[in-house]
Amino acid sequence: MKRIVVLISGRGSNLEAIVRASRAEGWAARVEAVVSNRPDAAGLAWAEREGIETAVLDHRAYAQRAQFDEALAVLVERWRPDAVALAGFMRILGPAFVQRHEGRLLNIHPSLLPAFPGLHTHRRALEAGCKVAGATVHFVTAELDHGPIVAQAVVPVQAGDDEATLAARVLVQEHLMYPRAVRWLVDGELAVDGGIVRHTGGASQLWR
Repeated sequence: MKRIVVLISGRGSNLEAIVRASRAEGWAARVEAVVSNRPDAAGLAWAEREGIETAVLDHRAYAQRAQFDEALAVLVERWRPDAVALAGFMRILGPAFVQRHEGRLLNIHPSLLPAFPGLHTHRRALEAGCKVAGATVHFVTAELDHGPIVAQAVVPVQAGDDEATLAARVLVQEHLMYPRAVRWLVDGELAVDGGIVRHTGGASQLWR
């Protein structure tokens, strides 16, 4: 049985999607632990109710980012994960952590990368007059919201959309796409060549 660790900072809706898909689809993998940098993250309580081990590593207890990263790496390795999924984890991870987990570290970002890395993605897409928005699952690198793209979901921008309505429609697609991408990773179905990710079985990597 492959082991997955999920990192969160908030409500953990993508965490819930991954756990539910893994159980409903009978994955040969399971979420072993949920780790948060915020003690008040709502996703921790949900994970505990589901019988999943949880841990908190408060970043405010560390004077330097590198110290937090090292402590987080040691904590995560307690479960010897085959995959580490960032699901709304609002901390920038440094090169040492990323290198330590290279090839098994995924993130989901609510834009069509490389457009709009960072925060306030839906607001920025609307302000730019984008006709489509979406989300991206990618392998994590030391550069913020970059790295080889595993899958993308495209969501049309509708007349009258605001940040909340657009975010809600994008989130629906995130909950479909992210579990599938995590399963691909733990099942060994992703290949990276020259920074390009392909599914070895030819499955579509585009949701729309």
